Amino acid sequence: MDLGRGFLFVWTAVAMVVTLCTINVDARYHYHKGQKVNVSPPPPSDEAPAPSVPSTPAEPPPASSPSIPSDPYPNDPGNTSDCIFDVTSYGAAGDGSSDDTAAFREAWKAACAVESATILVPSDKVFMITSTIFSGPCKPGLVFQVDGVLMPPEGPECWPKADSRKQWLVFYRLNDMKLTGNGIIEGNGHKWWELPCKPHRVLYLIIIFQVKNNQCVALNSRDDVTRVPMVRLCQDHVTALLFFMSSNLVVSGIRIQNSPQFHMKFDGCEGVLIEKLSVSTPKLSPNTDGIHIENTKSVGIYNSMISNGDDCISIGTGCSNVDIDGVTCGPSHGISIGSLGVHNSQACVSNITVRNTVIRESDNGVRIKTWQGGTGSVSGISFENIQMENVLNCIIVDQYYCLSKECLNQTSAVHVTDIQYRNIKGTYDVRTPPIHFACSDTVACTNITMAEVELLPEEGELLDDPFCWNAYGIEETLTIPPIGCLQEGMPQTITETSQYSC
Repeated sequence: MDLGRGFLFVWTAVAMVVTLCTINVDARYHYHKGQKVNVSPPPPSDEAPAPSVPSTPAEPPPASSPSIPSDPYPNDPGNTSDCIFDVTSYGAAGDGSSDDTAAFREAWKAACAVESATILVPSDKVFMITSTIFSGPCKPGLVFQVDGVLMPPEGPECWPKADSRKQWLVFYRLNDMKLTGNGIIEGNGHKWWELPCKPHRVLYLIIIFQVKNNQCVALNSRDDVTRVPMVRLCQDHVTALLFFMSSNLVVSGIRIQNSPQFHMKFDGCEGVLIEKLSVSTPKLSPNTDGIHIENTKSVGIYNSMISNGDDCISIGTGCSNVDIDGVTCGPSHGISIGSLGVHNSQACVSNITVRNTVIRESDNGVRIKTWQGGTGSVSGISFENIQMENVLNCIIVDQYYCLSKECLNQTSAVHVTDIQYRNIKGTYDVRTPPIHFACSDTVACTNITMAEVELLPEEGELLDDPFCWNAYGIEETLTIPPIGCLQEGMPQTITETSQYSC
């Protein structure tokens, strides 16, 4: 009888714990299950103050477009769920030298099976893990909370030979997941940047565009023009964080630094919210894009600070409905759409908005870059309320993008159309004119709109010779410097557009 009562007591206690966990899960998940919001930024934060230029309300996205997920736990006091999976409970040492990969994988496996679970990387510890794929599908509401320091092995010589050198941490086939925390994701990239296949300051191709034989061509010339690194691509190019084929993702409050190459990449995703992100890497660290997205739709990037050695944010082919608001970039290579159309490929990018943004001490401001020979289009792009601070190439469309001396003009190109530049003000580096439209010989840039663009030299004299080639559009207000080279109307001959539609 005593044995029976004991068994009954244990069974009752277990049932109560399961019930409590279930109630907690249901309560949290009920708040956000299936809930989405239209593309609109959250209130500005202290991390990345918006520039003091007036804000113009953006037009709402089309009703049929997918929406960016809201933060599922906007008032969460800090993971009070009973379903917390602390990696140290699975054997992680957190001493900065032990390999904690197995413990992280076990914690992931356990948390993945529980709704609204939290994987906790606790504070005051340093966890070293090797290349890992955190794969789904998982139960919805999964939170990966990094409060400590998370880092890979230090340098290529310490990288396990059996591990991928393409990426470090991969989040694959997930839905309704959040990456957050007060800790640091440390990429340990310094030794990777010194690989011989990485570009260095002394290896440059000096590019200046001139009209020659009725074509826009790139010529080697003087020292005060745009300097484009000649990059020999590495076989070893580790992306720190890759989100692949996932949906309804939130990345909030994370600090990531010193990635070997791209810091954060989204490929084949839909419904991505990035907010209060901090990316920090030295100015001369090669190919260290802050955020790169491709084949990804419905993205919001808000109230973040990015300083690095390459594009602050880069947008590749297959992206649409992207809203960037309240971001501070620099030093960096600015915010780029592209490069697109490499190896004669088709590229499609549409409905991109960049607004209320500061770009400082950068090699480019807002840029669209395409290779010769591509097809497809870049359309519906809005750059609005942007403050430039000592920036080279503040506004640039470069349809002759090339990383070597061997690129030739071709008869096709990605069509660049419906591009708006509104309320873009600040200062530029006088080594290059602040406005540069180098459009394809055969496929003109069309429907460019310039309004309230006022760019003055950081020091020195005003450069009043913006460059335009085969660029068509209008000036709604007087531009500083004046841009008399922008042609009105449409080109007299329009290339067959079927290959440029997306």
